[in-house]
Amino acid sequence: MTITRCLLAFVFCFSFASQQGFCDDWPQWGGPEHDLVWRETGIVETLPTSGMLPRVWSTPIGEGYAGPAVAQVNSRWCVFVTDRIFKQRVSFERVLCLDANTGKIIWKYEYPVEYSVSYPAGPRSTPVINDDRVYTVGAQGHLLCLDAKNGNVLWGKNFVSEYGTQLPTWGMVAAPLVDGNQLIALVGGQKNSLVVSFDKQTGKELWRSLEDAAVGYAPPVIFEFGGQRELIVWHPTAVSAINPENGKRIWEVPNGVRYGLSIATPRKVGNRLFVASFYNGPRMIEVSPHGNQAKIVWSGKSDSEINTDGLHPIMMTPVFNGKNIYGVGSYGQLRALDASNGKRLWETFQATGKGRWWNAFIIPHEDRYFLHNEQGDLIIANLTPAGYEELSRAKLIEPTRRVQRRMTIWSHPAFAMKSVFARNDKEIIRVDLSAR
Repeated sequence: MTITRCLLAFVFCFSFASQQGFCDDWPQWGGPEHDLVWRETGIVETLPTSGMLPRVWSTPIGEGYAGPAVAQVNSRWCVFVTDRIFKQRVSFERVLCLDANTGKIIWKYEYPVEYSVSYPAGPRSTPVINDDRVYTVGAQGHLLCLDAKNGNVLWGKNFVSEYGTQLPTWGMVAAPLVDGNQLIALVGGQKNSLVVSFDKQTGKELWRSLEDAAVGYAPPVIFEFGGQRELIVWHPTAVSAINPENGKRIWEVPNGVRYGLSIATPRKVGNRLFVASFYNGPRMIEVSPHGNQAKIVWSGKSDSEINTDGLHPIMMTPVFNGKNIYGVGSYGQLRALDASNGKRLWETFQATGKGRWWNAFIIPHEDRYFLHNEQGDLIIANLTPAGYEELSRAKLIEPTRRVQRRMTIWSHPAFAMKSVFARNDKEIIRVDLSAR
């Protein structure tokens, strides 16, 4: 049966290869290139307008905010996701590996954990798959390296007991980053260990860097500035660039955010870097030609979550294409900004809804965008400086968690195998989006 499933996965992808491109994976937060862009071709132009999108499969899982990851392990397409369950009132976090073609659970690993964080509805961090290993971070600071083939634990760390981490209010969120032989993670511990690099094979600490009283939630990313690779860490008091080889700081721009809400992944175009937070709004940073210095070139004028002028996202990462910025603000406003100065071009509630913390994820695809809003809708739309144009919308998955008197989903989907993989607190699903 295993051989048959592998052959079916190969045939499914290969059948599109000559005309529509090979299947792609989504092996980490942000997809193959860590930039939240879906690059597969041969995808549907429109969605059905009535009823729930037809599923390839649906598999019951527990609660959680973490999005899924999709990758090949030993030529087998797999889906990795984390959740939280209860057994006789004991709480467990789990790492699940599913067959991407059938939804059948291949293996699972679970460990007991008591939650002390706010919104205690499961893990938050997307798994990372690399070289047949899966790396996960639990809400309470458990870092695991598992064998992706069978779920065996290869090594692990407990941030609280080993590094003295003071957990952030909403738990550990930032997905770790694989770079060469390193696994780079936000730890938030004592003695310059806000960021720690581990040998990805053994878990041995390689270097540590930066201090901050708070950890933050934004994942570390690596960009090139001035011909040198720089690890960008947006933490609650600053945006810092450090050398990914040794952890030495290159430059730092102070950028304090209220309640430690550095969440969105920093976005880069050319020598500019964009970040935006819920209370304090947007900041555009410009890095010098040699990559050794940086400064804020414009910022929003509001520190209010309600009376906002720019973009104040809570969980989503805005799109920055060099000329324009698109994102969802603090009360559900889908907005466009002029990237040269931060001026608002337009706003609409058509793709979202109006309410505090309203959210939608935006994923560029070719010359259009896929949006997954917190009501479980999947939308195809055009976003331009002229405005929002909705092309089609369908129900992807039901919202299952009550927040602010509404039902929500706050988990980013994965786009791979010409499909979308999405989860709520009850199930994880696969929907085929290939053009036919």
